[in-house]
Amino acid sequence: MNDAELTQRTEQVLAQLADWQLSAEEVVSLLGLATEIKPRHLSSYFNGERALPNAPELQVRLEHISGITEALATTFPFSAQMRLMWLRRPHRRFQQRTPLAVILEEGVEGLQKVRMDVDCAYSYAIADAMAAAQQAKSSQ
Repeated sequence: MNDAELTQRTEQVLAQLADWQLSAEEVVSLLGLATEIKPRHLSSYFNGERALPNAPELQVRLEHISGITEALATTFPFSAQMRLMWLRRPHRRFQQRTPLAVILEEGVEGLQKVRMDVDCAYSYAIADAMAAAQQAKSSQ
């Protein structure tokens, strides 16, 4: 990914995260960059002055964040408030934790769990891939 694409992706994902109304510390934690970016420097990323690092794990996180955001926009197309409420309300599927808590506490795995819950197309793709892997393993 070149610098222009990285800057554009940074702006896009940070705009999505702005809708989640997170603290700077939560954003840095969610991105897995607590050792690389100080929360007080986050505004330079939001303003497009800097791009996020082009690290493989970060790209996975960004993909999940975008997928969650898009799925929530599909589920609640007319209400940003409902999207935010969904992220912050305890769910039985997450042992009465909020999806946001699952994401912040479990990192990439938490992002994937939340995305699988809210994005049925992604969940089906994962289930199909797991079934294919199991079938390939059993046929060896």
